[in-house]
Amino acid sequence: MQVLVTYDIGETDSLAGARRLRRCAQACLNHGQRVQKSVFECTVNDRTLQLLVAALEEVIDPRKDSIRLYRLGPQRDRLVRVLGLETFRDPDAPLII
Repeated sequence: MQVLVTYDIGETDSLAGARRLRRCAQACLNHGQRVQKSVFECTVNDRTLQLLVAALEEVIDPRKDSIRLYRLGPQRDRLVRVLGLETFRDPDAPLII
């Protein structure tokens, strides 16, 4: 399944906030790709979604930070409309080197 993960980390100008920001990005990169600065499209199954959520819960400060996860479903191309620069790369598409 495709999941859209967005996050807003409070106080990124502090050392602790910057650290949480980097760790959230890394957790998301482990499961998908960045499409905007704090927005990731991840391909997961039920188990890897649980792992992603657990990793994000471990990183954030729930009093200061916010994370949203949206299931895109199998019809991503119909559900997502991009204006401007498209950064999404289909993980299932052939890779030509």
